[in-house]
Amino acid sequence: MAITAATVKELRERTGAGMMDCKKALGETNGDMETAIDWLRTKGLAAAAKKAGRTAAEGLVGVAVAGTRGAVVEVNSETDFVAKNEQFQEFVRTVAELALTASGNVEGLLAAAWPAGGTVQEKLTSNIATIGENQSLRRAAVLQVNNGVVVSYVHNAAAPGLGKIGVLVALESTGDKAAIDALGKQLAMHIAAANPLALRGEDLDPAMVDRERGIALEKAAESGKPANIVEKMVEGAIAKFRKENALLSQLFVMDNKTKIEDVVNAEAKSVGAPIELTAYVRFQLGEGIEKKESDFAAEVAAAAGTARPEVANA
Repeated sequence: MAITAATVKELRERTGAGMMDCKKALGETNGDMETAIDWLRTKGLAAAAKKAGRTAAEGLVGVAVAGTRGAVVEVNSETDFVAKNEQFQEFVRTVAELALTASGNVEGLLAAAWPAGGTVQEKLTSNIATIGENQSLRRAAVLQVNNGVVVSYVHNAAAPGLGKIGVLVALESTGDKAAIDALGKQLAMHIAAANPLALRGEDLDPAMVDRERGIALEKAAESGKPANIVEKMVEGAIAKFRKENALLSQLFVMDNKTKIEDVVNAEAKSVGAPIELTAYVRFQLGEGIEKKESDFAAEVAAAAGTARPEVANA
């Protein structure tokens, strides 16, 4: 696979590694971006890949809560300009409210009745025609509790209930609802900032854990230490990965020393009733979508065997 200056630049942006290291990594991995990231991490030349950090779509995330049920949706647009459009904002807000009673999946939500007539899909199609830009309902999620609260939070809200990061937190408890709601708001803010990958360590995606294990094994093996020590190093690395990426074992961003699980237990003692953090949802706008960015000048330079100064000296 041809390795262009644009590819090297993308790898550098995603990993923070040096340009020559990125070029070597791509050469060693036949130009495969994800494998090159792992290669750099194995060599200690890059931090963990942060796909969510490369927001590739515009639009808005919307949240809504009613009683013991909460919903969050993501609606994408082509430009941030449309995200500031009142018509678009009202659409996202209404879709979030409809998600509270409609199906939790996108297909069901698109088929739901629009308040003024027709369906959500038909209203979306009409918006595309009138606003003049493509839009899509990308995803939706719903949380519910039997006895407790579902709390919503929007980070850097563009309008009430609308922003680029939306969070829902579900807390089961018979305790004082106002106190539990306040706890839920703090937890939601933590989730927005810390971006946990699962509620508990054992809930982490096995494929993700296996990938981390492979990287840890290669790094530990390069230490030259005995196999039994290497094994302990690997298990230690995986234990740390689980602890840092599971919500309940993360350190609370408010004090950076108390585990989230302990924060919940402390509040349970305060209200005199058990509190269980049963689930959470975090939507970040454009998360996981890769936007194809074309740098014509860089590609022409790469084809000629040279690199643009800003790429070469990046």
